[in-house]
Amino acid sequence: MKKDFYEVLGVAKGSSKDEIKSAYRKAALKFHPDRNKAPDAEEKFKEINEAYEVLSNDQKKTAYDQYGHAAFDPNSGGFGGHTYTQQNGPFNFTYTQGGNAGNSDFDFGGFSNPFDIFEQFFGGGGFSQQRQSRRLETYKISISFLESANGCEKEVNIDGKRRTIKIPAGVSDGQRIRFQEFILYIDVLPDKIFKREGNDVFITVSLSFSQAVLGTNIEVPTITGEPLKVKVKSGTQPNTLIRLRGKGIKDVNGYGVGDFYIRLMIEIPNHLSSRQKELIRELGL
Repeated sequence: MKKDFYEVLGVAKGSSKDEIKSAYRKAALKFHPDRNKAPDAEEKFKEINEAYEVLSNDQKKTAYDQYGHAAFDPNSGGFGGHTYTQQNGPFNFTYTQGGNAGNSDFDFGGFSNPFDIFEQFFGGGGFSQQRQSRRLETYKISISFLESANGCEKEVNIDGKRRTIKIPAGVSDGQRIRFQEFILYIDVLPDKIFKREGNDVFITVSLSFSQAVLGTNIEVPTITGEPLKVKVKSGTQPNTLIRLRGKGIKDVNGYGVGDFYIRLMIEIPNHLSSRQKELIRELGL
């Protein structure tokens, strides 16, 4: 029996698109047959791509949530399509394509070639480009978090030649960029301030006890390099999240911009004078 698609990606049923996207990226890179030589890597890679193809598509996800795997089974209500096998390099994958649920508003055409999905997700092209890219040399480059968020130019040595390459804004750790003569594997170095989840950015800011109680104005760093002034309301609770829409990372494929989250941590003083303790008791805090 097929595994539950949410279980395959390791996400909950109510997970967001960004959470599903992040889970796919990690799993697909882990089990790609080029990198993982385990006997079951090929099958797991196919399974991961099937799960992502369904859960990343609103219509297919709705059908799957309602009917399960039967939504894509040609013998269970006509949702599936015809099945055939295509060779991708040394690997053979059987997948379905074509057909629908008998309703023109929905297209449940089955599953695509898993290498197509992988290449589209990681910035590559279609199936023919995947076969071509497998013949290209792969190089690795390390960039900072801010360079990945904003894009950058890098001087690199490729085959003994000095080149200037442009890395687009929004690239993520583990992503591959295909240039004309080579493939570049992106290694994004961790940042002490900024954390990324999908295209959203998180930072943590500490407040004193009095600032949380009385409210204050704080200045926080941003990925653009320009500090941002933010008002903190009085009575702010620990772990409060302030959301700034559209201030996160631009999607590398042009699908919008993420949000910027400020997590507020309250520092509770642990060395109080007798007078301070007395005042707190009087206030009932």
